[in-house]
Amino acid sequence: MKKKSNSQPHAGRSQKEYPFIPRIINPVKMEQVIIFSADEAVRQSHRTVQAQMPWTDVTVLVNPLAVSALSSDRASVLILDDVAINLIDADKIRRNNSNLVIVLVSYHKLIHCAPPTVAAKEFPNTVLADLVFAVDRYELTPDHIITSIVRAAEDYLNIEKHSDSRRFIVLIVDDEPSWPSQFLPTLYTIIGQRACVKITRTYEEAIRFLFGAEDENAISKNYHACGFGDKVICLITDIFFPRGEELNCDAGKDLIRLVNKYYARIPIIIASKAKEAAELAPAEFVLPKGDPGSLEMLRNYIHDFTGMGDFVIHDEHGKVLHRLKNLHDIYNLLLQAESENPDAERLRLIMKTYGEKDKFSTWFYMHSLRELGDELRPQKHRGKKMITVLRTALKHEMQRMHHTPLIVGDIKVFTLRQLLDMLQVIPPEILAPYSDNDIISSWLDRKGHTELAEELRPIHGTGSSLVQELTAAIKKWIRIYEKTK
Repeated sequence: MKKKSNSQPHAGRSQKEYPFIPRIINPVKMEQVIIFSADEAVRQSHRTVQAQMPWTDVTVLVNPLAVSALSSDRASVLILDDVAINLIDADKIRRNNSNLVIVLVSYHKLIHCAPPTVAAKEFPNTVLADLVFAVDRYELTPDHIITSIVRAAEDYLNIEKHSDSRRFIVLIVDDEPSWPSQFLPTLYTIIGQRACVKITRTYEEAIRFLFGAEDENAISKNYHACGFGDKVICLITDIFFPRGEELNCDAGKDLIRLVNKYYARIPIIIASKAKEAAELAPAEFVLPKGDPGSLEMLRNYIHDFTGMGDFVIHDEHGKVLHRLKNLHDIYNLLLQAESENPDAERLRLIMKTYGEKDKFSTWFYMHSLRELGDELRPQKHRGKKMITVLRTALKHEMQRMHHTPLIVGDIKVFTLRQLLDMLQVIPPEILAPYSDNDIISSWLDRKGHTELAEELRPIHGTGSSLVQELTAAIKKWIRIYEKTK
């Protein structure tokens, strides 16, 4: 018999409660995954999608006529291999499926490593795909990257067709599908539902996306309103990719220059082993793509510089001075910065730069403190005034935090113990969307339990197994938090 939950104990509560508004970056969730492939490994990857993305309907088709006859308004991704893409009527499919993304998963080495125009000369039908990914029989198996492919298609659909929604974007610029195919699983594990990913393959695509312009000379004075640059929280770019008719030029240098000029707040990762990339260090972070340990370097950088991990204070030489895990840590450092001594003055100077680059508001957004980010981002205070305004806002938010419940079904949860109790009584089918959409993790982030939020973020599933995984993780972190009090 299930025990009665004590997670709804608030009949006599007089304290005002504040609503928790989950961050939903993709208002349209991928509903349908359709696989049409001559390759057995691609077809069998449907099992992974069903297990890890249980909210999707997965269909494996074997008849090209059935594929071309698809007709639906549902959010869908059609996954094709090198053979299948030559057998479909793409124009007809697009006409009859308004929310469809076509993805090519290719085994061809040329497609893996070639710019789009070069690949299209040898394999003309590659242009039919909205997204292209590399697969092989060893590391990049379809089973390994299939869920990242579905998620990338969902991001693509939402950015292209639901662009007015509030979201945060990691922009990737690389003409070769092989590298994004390698690191997307790691990237999605890091960002969860906190941000989405946009992949571009040419200089023109990147400029159009960032600034809404065809080239540098056409960038408008009102560029913030013309492109998506204001929503980008990180740029991951190669140095060499096509610009116009030049297929192998160092267009990445100009892209980096423009981003630094117009969006100095955006952290830049140069994913390249070229000497031209090394020349830009240490001003930019250079990631030797493909090297052993490069994915771990990527993980650490994104955690530390995009607001998704700790709030890290560096000095002017890049040395880590403070690593702050939650609002309480930031608040205590602000108290130090209000003092009258040389250390406090130096700290204020460093924080001035952080304020100018929106690092505070970005961290708040990434930790589900949207209202706090919205309140502080437009303010351009400096010195002690900035510190005081920040500290006052954080104090107010910390007071609200204790009275902001997570509501699951008809149960209100205020504490970790209540969260644990709730898991024992709530039907798994009601619980699943809260896990799938990172709602539980977002609430935990807001409460300051960032480590637990990180552990829960990749957990998806259905039924009792989902409950068991969540329960085990929460119990573990309750013990850890109690020991460190």
